Amino acid sequence: MDGRTAGKGEEGRGGEGRRLGRNLRDGGPVHPCVTAPFSWIQPHPHGIHVVPADAWVDPSRPVDLALVTHGHADHARGGHGRTVATPETLAIMELRYRTGAEDDAGAIPHKAEPVRYGETIRLNGGVDATYIPAGHVLGSAQILLEHAGERIIVTGDYKRRPDPTCPPFEVTPCDIFITEATFGLPVFTHPPIAGEMAKLTDRLAAHPDSCVLVGAYALGKAQRVIAELRAAGHTDPIYLHGAMERMCRLYEEHGVDLGELRLVADHSKEDMRGSVVVCPPGALNDRWSRRLPDPITAMASGWMRVRQRARQRNVELPLVISDHADWGELTDTIREVDPQETWITHGREEALLRWCQLHQRPARALAMVGYEDEDD
Repeated sequence: MDGRTAGKGEEGRGGEGRRLGRNLRDGGPVHPCVTAPFSWIQPHPHGIHVVPADAWVDPSRPVDLALVTHGHADHARGGHGRTVATPETLAIMELRYRTGAEDDAGAIPHKAEPVRYGETIRLNGGVDATYIPAGHVLGSAQILLEHAGERIIVTGDYKRRPDPTCPPFEVTPCDIFITEATFGLPVFTHPPIAGEMAKLTDRLAAHPDSCVLVGAYALGKAQRVIAELRAAGHTDPIYLHGAMERMCRLYEEHGVDLGELRLVADHSKEDMRGSVVVCPPGALNDRWSRRLPDPITAMASGWMRVRQRARQRNVELPLVISDHADWGELTDTIREVDPQETWITHGREEALLRWCQLHQRPARALAMVGYEDEDD
């Protein structure tokens, strides 16, 4: 037995024949049996503690054993003794946080434990952890934790819309559903992305002597915008701010086709007329943008639904493109998962908590710290 569990298409997660996962015991402290319902999972301001395994989900400070849902800085960081995540997330963490760096003695103190989608691993204390697609960014995962016959899912961040850069969210039954609520207000309804792409390409066609400068978060949003442009039939070269290159190349190394990409630094203004240029949000109104041909500033974010945010950033073309679930998708997901209890975090907890109460669904809001919008 090799300790790996197949995905749904093979033995399945919940079947009687499921094999238990690899043993991650490292000689650490052994915790006593926890008998009260769900007392083995404890939310803290700095992360979610899986007590029998002495593991933490998305901790905001260094721990011995971290279970990481995805690579954004409000969920992932360096400094852990061991990190369990998907191979893509581990690659992102090595790129962004240098988790594979050597110490002064030439050793690599960080231990990376890759887990593929649908695979179950056995943690200390009889806890099984299964990584399930979350549809947020490359490598993003929900984590299903099972112990003493109880099932808890920590979603991390997720969305329900199709995304050419990552597998879609999978609805998985559980007893406790720990969900994000970044856009947890009824006002947030994300439009179809095809319409937002049409706005971008129409503006480009109407101003062939200019360029459209799109501010997009460097991990996930930038690559999704590029991939959606390709899906919409835009085959011209797309120009990148230098800060975007390494993450785009990492996506390509993991099988995401982004078409022809060029660095702004390697080309003249004339080269970039009539083109799309992608940069970090902070560079939209930076001196760097002066090298571009009459740029039309755009920004891709779910927050562009809020006009004041667009005005604050001097955005001429707001593109409402989010990598998080909107209000309807949050509530639909809770209905589909149908947990005994919903725990809410990472955003506008109060409105979603009230929705659960009105629909006779037990729920609680968690007081987590260190989780930011990251420009969505």
